[in-house]
Amino acid sequence: MFKKIAVAAALVIASSAAFAQQAPQFYVGADVASTKVDGFDRDEGAGIFVGYKFSPNVAVEAGWHQLADMNERVFGDKVSVKYEQTEISLIGTLPLSNGFSVYGRLGYNEVKGKLSGTVDGVRVSESGTEDKVVYGAGLSYAFTPAIDGRLEVQKPHSDITKIAAGVVFNF
Repeated sequence: MFKKIAVAAALVIASSAAFAQQAPQFYVGADVASTKVDGFDRDEGAGIFVGYKFSPNVAVEAGWHQLADMNERVFGDKVSVKYEQTEISLIGTLPLSNGFSVYGRLGYNEVKGKLSGTVDGVRVSESGTEDKVVYGAGLSYAFTPAIDGRLEVQKPHSDITKIAAGVVFNF
């Protein structure tokens, strides 16, 4: 059901974009995030992204994010847990007023996880990769025509929630 609603919303935004008069535009950005992985403490991360606006309402965006790099205790021993995300998304934007906009994200991402350390005297190193749908919603504010700020809640994996604050530089 969610997928049908998301596809319908993307089509509505894309059809309204066909009548827009703004020229296409590239952008780059960076963000800092607070990531919650189920079963672990919240950790900080950061990322970079690049996008292309087809209109004021539709963009495609690709990015890389370090979701978490934490040290945790497992059975009394210290282990390192790292998560990274690579993504490509369709962004649908709805302008509000006074420079504010809300946006939604729907796309594909790859989440890589790695656990390493020593447990009960035995060195362990495990890694894995999962491809998942990524979705999120956010609020952006245009400080100038060239610089936007944004705040987003994103779900890159069923047990990972990311809250990110970023800056976007439009060209």
